[in-house]
Amino acid sequence: MVSEAPPFWWRKPDWRAWGLSPFSFLYGRIAGHRMVNGKRASVPVPVICVGNFTVGGAGKTPTALALAQAAKAKGLKPGFLSRGYGGSLDVTTVVDPAHHHATAVGDEPLLLAREALTVIARRRADGAERLVREGADLIIMDDGFQSAQLAIDYALVVIDAGRGIGNGHLVPGGPVRAPLRTQLLYASALLKVGEGNDADRVVRLAARAGKPFFAASVKVRGQEDLRGRKVLAFAGIADPAKFFRTVETLGADIAVRRSFGDHEHPGDDEVSDMLDIASREGLEIVTTSKDYVRLIGHHGRADELLQRCRVIEIDMVFDDPQAPALILDRAIAAARERRLREKRNSKAA
Repeated sequence: MVSEAPPFWWRKPDWRAWGLSPFSFLYGRIAGHRMVNGKRASVPVPVICVGNFTVGGAGKTPTALALAQAAKAKGLKPGFLSRGYGGSLDVTTVVDPAHHHATAVGDEPLLLAREALTVIARRRADGAERLVREGADLIIMDDGFQSAQLAIDYALVVIDAGRGIGNGHLVPGGPVRAPLRTQLLYASALLKVGEGNDADRVVRLAARAGKPFFAASVKVRGQEDLRGRKVLAFAGIADPAKFFRTVETLGADIAVRRSFGDHEHPGDDEVSDMLDIASREGLEIVTTSKDYVRLIGHHGRADELLQRCRVIEIDMVFDDPQAPALILDRAIAAARERRLREKRNSKAA
């Protein structure tokens, strides 16, 4: 899977998108075949997948966290399942935020593990089985919608209202991970995040396919106030511009912006450069929670940057406060039906 989204993916299709169409066609055939014909392993607990149609972030991790909070409010023990993208460990591992670093397990699993039991696994079926053994009675997958490795009871597909599906082309000509109509077959519902109209076409397609639709927005946690502050803002996420807009809504004057690739660890020279500029110009340093956890466990100037960072924490807030509980109820009901169906098929065999 392509890890970085080139800027032309998010604009009207141009010669690059059309020139790559033969490769996009081939990629789509393979990805669609995998989704339709994948051998999905089954586990005895409900499985919710928080995914998206495209490469790049749309708010999956804060959505997964919101669902876990709702699950705990119901008395459930949720467990997060992640591939641990960006980490070096290639064995199934229970993430311990007190001991693991992002270089080993990835940045998103560290954030998830603050909220609930989290397992990383290259094979999602292995990770799901480990979560069940660890006592999870609900699994929330952060990504993995297209992988077809695990039987999913409820697939909530997150789409950014301001970016939609970009130019609409499949990888490598665009950001779409598999043919849209194939993906819609396996989606249980859509979650449109933020403001804008770029996702409306997909929302209408989903509505015609009978898929429910939810809306949500990202809110800054707590009472952050940066009015009148001059800051250096840095972010290594799928859409750094979204973070910069959030910082500006808090009243900050962003004097310096630094953008890195999604999951990218800033190099030593980049860390020193940011610290030196901030000191010379008297700037406060602000960043995302993902970038913050990537700095934990390092030494020297990286640790200095860690100590100087002000983290802007965010939460996914559903327009309908009852939506997370409704999603959980539908996932639990679907899992019950799946287990009954598997039992009937087993007896018939």
